[in-house]
Amino acid sequence: MEQKMSNLEQENLSCSICLDLLKDPVTIPCGHSYCMNCIKDHWNGEEQRRTHSCPQCMKEFRRRPGLKKNITLAALVEDLKKTGLQAAPADHCYAGPEDVACDVCTGRKMKAAKSCLFCPASYCRNHLQPHYDAPPLKKHKLVDPSKNLQENICSHHDEVMKIFCRTDQQCICYLCLMDEHKGHETVPAAAEMTEKQKKLQVSQQQIQQRIQDQEKDLKLFQQEVEAINVSADKAVEDSEKIFTELIHLIQKRSSDVKQQIRSQQKTEVSRVKDLQEKLEQEITELKRKDAELEQLSNTEDHNQFLHNYPSLSALSESTHSSSINIRPLRYFEDVTAAVSELRDKLQDILRDTWSNISLRVTEVDVLLSEPEPEPKTRACFLKYSREITLDPNTASRCLLLTNENRKVTSVKKILPYPDHPDRFTDHNQVLSRESLTGRCYWEVEWRASLGVEVAVSYKNIRRSSGYSNESIFGCNDKTWSLHCNKNSNIFYHNNIKIPVLGPGFPRVGVYLDHRAGILSFYRVSETMTLLHRVQTTFTQPLYAGIGLGPVLYKSSAEFIKLK
Repeated sequence: MEQKMSNLEQENLSCSICLDLLKDPVTIPCGHSYCMNCIKDHWNGEEQRRTHSCPQCMKEFRRRPGLKKNITLAALVEDLKKTGLQAAPADHCYAGPEDVACDVCTGRKMKAAKSCLFCPASYCRNHLQPHYDAPPLKKHKLVDPSKNLQENICSHHDEVMKIFCRTDQQCICYLCLMDEHKGHETVPAAAEMTEKQKKLQVSQQQIQQRIQDQEKDLKLFQQEVEAINVSADKAVEDSEKIFTELIHLIQKRSSDVKQQIRSQQKTEVSRVKDLQEKLEQEITELKRKDAELEQLSNTEDHNQFLHNYPSLSALSESTHSSSINIRPLRYFEDVTAAVSELRDKLQDILRDTWSNISLRVTEVDVLLSEPEPEPKTRACFLKYSREITLDPNTASRCLLLTNENRKVTSVKKILPYPDHPDRFTDHNQVLSRESLTGRCYWEVEWRASLGVEVAVSYKNIRRSSGYSNESIFGCNDKTWSLHCNKNSNIFYHNNIKIPVLGPGFPRVGVYLDHRAGILSFYRVSETMTLLHRVQTTFTQPLYAGIGLGPVLYKSSAEFIKLK
């Protein structure tokens, strides 16, 4: 015999009851071997049932078999002991506190290899063998070791629950069919499990497909992030380059103007100094002439006087004009005015183009952004509040702007506003200085007997329309307007009129989600009452607008400070 034996050989020489190497081994009629004392103790416990069976194959014997020592096994066990191997299986084969223990083992229990749902009990590898060998036991349902086998036992009838009640969606035993589940739709639990497993497989396939799809989307998002970062970096680099070029261009123009002013200054100063020098020479000559005349006038010799008079009395023609008009500090003031005009135009251009630049920046995330829900309460609307001021260059000459250009009032006199291409000339209207993109909210408080127009408009609305209505808020495709008066509200767009239920309210809230194309008008309160909502596509930045009635009826409107 080899000095060492395999674990399998060691297990074959172990008692399946005590799990130790066989002591005084005996073999019972079915062929399984045990320690003599172990099998005696096992059968003594069965005396009350008047049956004797094999602990492994469960074969029953009518009479208690006689026991004789198996000399061959005893010799093999002694040889095994001499090899120095452990007399008992390794500790990892025993059940610990977290393991499922074999229900058959006595003494120190082995780990269960399987649990039987029909028995219900858990078995180690040795005690599980009958479920593989005995035909009646082969039909039992074996599962991974479980501590919850009692959950398979009906609490009312103490029977295994092998039936599933579809009516009550629970497992029951066969006795429950005769009791509270009588007449219900029932099927074998195994059949129901098979059917649900098929559904689970379908669900699992759907989940796996969603995982694949979302992992694919995740990669796309990662690529999108990289693309956004690359594009943003390039845009920053290009923008800095363009703005640097603009700064250099302005600096060059500033240097050119400075150089031109200095050159003209030098030319004019030189010309004036030449005139000054000639004038000084002429003054010197006149002083000399005056002295000669003084001397001549004092001569007493009449012959000498008459002789010199013709040559001294004649005056040469003066080269100096007495009509010179001196204008101190006004020679280059027109240059300053021209530069100031350039500054104003650049400011207007930068303000207008900045709106377009800002809109392009905020539109970058349109393809990725989920539409945000519209606020419900005034507190939520105030998170998007914008301070609105009115642009004096757009105001009709019958509109007076006050309160830091937040309030507009109609007046009967014509105000001395300068000409400007943005000014409304035919109707009492005014636009905001600020362009509106993204999500914005503002409130307008009005007083008027004939009502006011609370509007939004594109920048390129006509400012003068003659006898047509093209420049009136709401009468074209570039403006959206809510006409408010004491009795009713009417919404206008592209000359289409939509009545709005309810009387006019002295304060109107306007909510704009430019990217989502949402424009909403609200009656202002804590809960906010919707008056009218527009869903469209805005192609340009918008500007808040106010339109007032004829000057005969005094009216006003003010953008309220919300922060």
